[in-house]
Amino acid sequence: MSNIPETGRTQRVQIRLIVIQVLVLSLLFTLGGRLWYLQIRNGDEYTAEAAGNGVQQVVQPAVRGSILDARGVPLADNETRLVVSASRTELLKMKDDGVGVLTRLADVLDMKPEDVRDKVRLCDAKTPQPCWNGSPYQPIPVTDEATTQQALQIRERAEDFPGITAEPTAVRRYAAPGKAKTAQVLGYLSPVTDDEIQKAKDGPSPFLRSDQVGRFGLERTYDKELRGKAGVTRYEVDNLGRVMGEAENDPAVPGSNLVTSLDARVQAVAEYELAQAMKTVRQETDKITGRKYEADSGAVVVMESRTGRVVAMASQPDYDPNAWVGGISGKEYAKLTSKKSNYPLLNRAIQGQAPAGSIFKVVSASAAVRGGHPFDGRYNCSSSYSLGSQTFANFESQGHGPITLGDALKYSCNTVFYRLGHEEWVRDGGIKPKKDAKNWFYTTARDFGLGSTTGIDLPDEVKGRIPDREWKQNFWEANKDAWCKEGKKGGTYVQQIAYESCLEGNQLKAYDSINYAIGQGDVLVTPIQMATAYAAISNGGTLYAPTVGKAVISPDGKTVQEIKPKATGKLPIDAKTVKDLDKGLRSVVEPGGTAAWRFGGWPQEKIPMRAKTGTAQVHDKQTTSWFATYTDDYTVIMTISQGGTGSGASGPAVRKIYDALYGLDAEGNQDLKKALLPQPQKALPKIQPDGSIHGPKVEPYNPEPTQPEGQEADPEILLPQPQGQPGLTGSPAAGRQP
Repeated sequence: MSNIPETGRTQRVQIRLIVIQVLVLSLLFTLGGRLWYLQIRNGDEYTAEAAGNGVQQVVQPAVRGSILDARGVPLADNETRLVVSASRTELLKMKDDGVGVLTRLADVLDMKPEDVRDKVRLCDAKTPQPCWNGSPYQPIPVTDEATTQQALQIRERAEDFPGITAEPTAVRRYAAPGKAKTAQVLGYLSPVTDDEIQKAKDGPSPFLRSDQVGRFGLERTYDKELRGKAGVTRYEVDNLGRVMGEAENDPAVPGSNLVTSLDARVQAVAEYELAQAMKTVRQETDKITGRKYEADSGAVVVMESRTGRVVAMASQPDYDPNAWVGGISGKEYAKLTSKKSNYPLLNRAIQGQAPAGSIFKVVSASAAVRGGHPFDGRYNCSSSYSLGSQTFANFESQGHGPITLGDALKYSCNTVFYRLGHEEWVRDGGIKPKKDAKNWFYTTARDFGLGSTTGIDLPDEVKGRIPDREWKQNFWEANKDAWCKEGKKGGTYVQQIAYESCLEGNQLKAYDSINYAIGQGDVLVTPIQMATAYAAISNGGTLYAPTVGKAVISPDGKTVQEIKPKATGKLPIDAKTVKDLDKGLRSVVEPGGTAAWRFGGWPQEKIPMRAKTGTAQVHDKQTTSWFATYTDDYTVIMTISQGGTGSGASGPAVRKIYDALYGLDAEGNQDLKKALLPQPQKALPKIQPDGSIHGPKVEPYNPEPTQPEGQEADPEILLPQPQGQPGLTGSPAAGRQP
């Protein structure tokens, strides 16, 4: 036992506890002081430093997939170029906002300083092109045509060019094989915008700021498949930007390749012949006005009759889609969007609309049969047709007496269709329609696919217009107030028309149906709509949604997603009527038919040809030329605005397209070695083991004259509008429609 008294032992324990308490309190005080120092005294400083430590990402753009023709020939692919880019973020950190750097850069690139500055400014509602409509945080391309020497100067003098990079980059290339631009079908790319990034951020395919997206054509329709997925490497960095470690790495995934149904060789022929036809007709004189034809725009569609697949599609005026690569210049942008150049960005094959003229008569003939008129019945083809004081003339004021509907197509007899359209209008109740009115002429047009989009895999297709009673009512309601305000009884001609439209513009009049029956008046159609309709007659009655895409193939070639033809309906007529129409259209290219003179020497027994010519009147413009044709394999539709007659303007070009397809000479002799595509291509191009596709080389189209010498001149003569008939936009306009 210890000899220490109990009292002494207790005092020692108490002292020790006090010491421990003091130590603990000192430590707590020190810790609290340190926390106060870190969080309050220097809290802002350390917060800023902590914010500087984070994750930075480096984006590796995905290689965009190629767009190929049906044989694997690249229509759009990629090539490596030296791209000089500017970081707007870095430039704005400088005292002069980077003006000095951009001026020095302009000197190296042999560009004007103002042009370089325009390239890196941001687009808004008030900023004209050129400007940058992509993300302001993404490097902005100044040029993609830098030379090796220019790139070396920039990199060797990095201190003079802060925020400027010069790197080899894969950029889009529109190859134009055989000089086939295929501009409006392919479309173009431009940088993704902040609005697009925001909208897509929670979706299945979000955008990165470095992405380029399709703005039109196939580039837009198949953007998701072509774009692929950019690679992103994330690095942990301190506030000085020093890499502390790699956090995550997502490798880039190349985009898939799109194989189309287009044939680059046929596309080259179609583009050349359309442009040549327009050039030729501009040298000819309108026999009515005495002016040269303007031929300001046109389009042609070559389609597989049995599938709806598009083999070629051309639109004039056209442009070079490479103008968009690397950023478009202000001068080029103004040219592509100006009225003076007639808006070459428009794809007239799906966006151009005009009255159909006589190629519409296959619809009217079908409507007549649905209304109970036998196809082989006899209908009077008189030289004119009268309605009150108005006289509607036939082609060349020539009559053929009682003929069938087939012969009415052959001779393009207007008066047969005038009479049928008028009779059906009366039977439906005239201006006071019956409740059970069938409106065969209008419903049949819609059943042929007119007045609505065809569903082609290209963006911004227009619907056209079928001016039935419902459309009349809606149009009147939209314009009634303006008509009533401007109209005046007994006033000027325009005031009188407005006055009458105010009172009864919602009524479907007799002359509306008379003109409509020959594809005139307020009816509007597009070339792709008429190609779809005529292809349906060719294949026995099936309407297809036209397609340009044929298959999407993964970068490694292991996954092939075919885009199969899609039937959208049947023609609203029985098989016998389809055959009757086919027979009537065949007679159009035979002796006596309005297109016979354009198919002299054609091997009709070997390759049956069917056709319909059309010449449509347009208010305040020269006539629109239409030529609708098909064989068992292909349907070809061509139209030229302000181009004169159907067979006169478009006929020679369409004939040459067929000659190239089938390998025919001027006398109709066939050489299969020269035939580009005597039958539609069914198989996909061969895929190499590495997933690549290599198509054959395409030589430029070298046309040879195919029209026999001594060919007579176009016999079609445009007659004036009927007496007393108004000529304002949207009003009836008759005249002959061969």
